[in-house]
Amino acid sequence: MAPDPANRTYCLVSPVRDEAQFMRRTLDSVVNQTLPPTRWVIVDDGSTDDTPRILAEYAARHRFITIVQREKGHGRRVGGGVVEAFNAGLATIDQADYAYLGKLDMDLDLPLPYFAELIRLMEADARIGTVSGKAYFPGPANRDASFTGELISEQIGDDVSLGMTKFWRTACFQDIGGLVQGVLWDGIDCYKARMHGWKAFSIDRPDLRFLHLRPMGSSDKGIITGRQRWGRGHWFMGSSPVFVLATALNRARFRPRIVGGLAMLTGYLKAMTSGAARLDDPEFRRYLRRYQWAMLRMGKARALQRFDALGEVPWRRKYGGGAAA
Repeated sequence: MAPDPANRTYCLVSPVRDEAQFMRRTLDSVVNQTLPPTRWVIVDDGSTDDTPRILAEYAARHRFITIVQREKGHGRRVGGGVVEAFNAGLATIDQADYAYLGKLDMDLDLPLPYFAELIRLMEADARIGTVSGKAYFPGPANRDASFTGELISEQIGDDVSLGMTKFWRTACFQDIGGLVQGVLWDGIDCYKARMHGWKAFSIDRPDLRFLHLRPMGSSDKGIITGRQRWGRGHWFMGSSPVFVLATALNRARFRPRIVGGLAMLTGYLKAMTSGAARLDDPEFRRYLRRYQWAMLRMGKARALQRFDALGEVPWRRKYGGGAAA
């Protein structure tokens, strides 16, 4: 498609359930963005706390906020359940109306130029299909969870955009066929994007660092359960056992030390021995394993550089070197 550098429209979709404790921080940081969303669809996935009242309060003040109410009667749903709620919100819009799409969790505090800076990056490189900043969480001494106290990186790799703040070029999102309804959907979308020649990454820059008020993987029965779920996700998307072992050993260096890596490995092995379902996409699994072996052989940075270079020819063949607006 012909480039349209003036098109900075974007729609956020936020699945939410029982986030009254944190969501005002997220709501305030989005409505005060230097470039606010064109539309923000917030899907209340059956909240039982004060979430509906808070959402109604903000929707009454900001016309770009739309609330989608889903049924009550189920607990917090992660992985596939999050994608299901996201899709319910996505179904209420016409994707063609927006140059960019985002999925945003409601337990975050974003820098005010966050989305403007992401779009600026994507305008400068038409091959960027999905990008995010980096997640940090408050350290023990930072009890007010502010940007001025001790912050601890969540140590998520540079080759994926982060699931709590997914931001896609709409053309990329449509190329990959949307999101897979399963655990580690937020890695699968990036690897699929790279298969199609897009660039997918996260960047650690002061104006793109955001606070994750609840550490990654801790929203459902604690962080150890979250690490086990992460291991099951690697089985689901098709990761090789050697790569998962290497990842678990690396993760064991970070909090919770040792046990976090063991929990991840346990989740993978339980899924493998129980014959759990895998993503039904053999071409994707082959691509993923080639990429993972490249990371093990040459390191993540060089592997990312190599696979991004390999994707340039098919991308330019499809888009002709112009921006995929």
